[in-house]
Amino acid sequence: MGLTLQELAEVAQAQLRGDPGRMVDRVATLQDADEGAVSFLANRHYKSYLKTTRASAVILAPADVNDCPVDCLVTDNPYLAHARVMNRLYPSAEPAPGVHATAVVDPLAQVAVTAAIAANCYVGPGAVIEDGVILGPGCVVLENAFIGAGSHLVAAVTLCSDTRLGRRCLIHPGAVIGSDGFGLANDEGAWVKIPQIGRAVLGDDVEVGSCSSIDRGAIADTAIADGVKIDSQVHVAHNVQVGRHTAIAGCAAIAGSSRVGAYCTIAGGAGITGHVELTDHVHVSGVSSVTRSISKPGVYTGTVPAMEHAVWLKNFARL
Repeated sequence: MGLTLQELAEVAQAQLRGDPGRMVDRVATLQDADEGAVSFLANRHYKSYLKTTRASAVILAPADVNDCPVDCLVTDNPYLAHARVMNRLYPSAEPAPGVHATAVVDPLAQVAVTAAIAANCYVGPGAVIEDGVILGPGCVVLENAFIGAGSHLVAAVTLCSDTRLGRRCLIHPGAVIGSDGFGLANDEGAWVKIPQIGRAVLGDDVEVGSCSSIDRGAIADTAIADGVKIDSQVHVAHNVQVGRHTAIAGCAAIAGSSRVGAYCTIAGGAGITGHVELTDHVHVSGVSSVTRSISKPGVYTGTVPAMEHAVWLKNFARL
């Protein structure tokens, strides 16, 4: 579906400089775009492509307007405007409501008539599936789980018993939410499992990446607040609390009973030990190790970049 640049400027909440009637129907990179495509410049590494782009229009910041040879949409936040444009030009396809013939829905489950349940899904007793929920192929929703209106489980997602998802959550393939936490007691060298009786509770507008795991609480709940975004292959252990609009990148891990504040970012591969607390607006760099609480907002880094092994040995001998 094509849009005029005037329509696109309204979607992007940007100022148009150019022909308001020019049509665009797709998004492309600066170097690959041609007539009919809109592109964007949000990273200075790609500035060299701007002067030669053949896009119909470019979303960019005011400082780059004079270097743009084509029509442009001007905004202080080009990346956000790009996201708005992408959502408009590439809307998600929604399946028709109904339950596939191969899905198994327990008679004691409550499934809204507007929900869509795809092939080979299982919905257990006492589960609640609200309006507009989409369960993609192979999803498992165990007993007494709750899925809020408009949420989408893409494929092969498992929600364990008593798990709660808020509204408009997006859960990517292979994610497991509400599995047992790592609770074990030692009996003279042998391990005795401790039943995990808490829940995993996710707020509204939470996104969980593929193959990520969020454990249920040991006694109290594991809680992920509204707007949290979790990347792929992330582990959130039992009783962890994550504040609103925090973002956690791939392969990060948060150990049990730690608390992460609101508006934090945890970069890829970072590790947070158990029973610590991060205040709001803390930003942990990639592969950093957080072993104590952080009470002051800011950027925290605790990693050493790769170097020749002999150099590493000398440096760490000095340290």
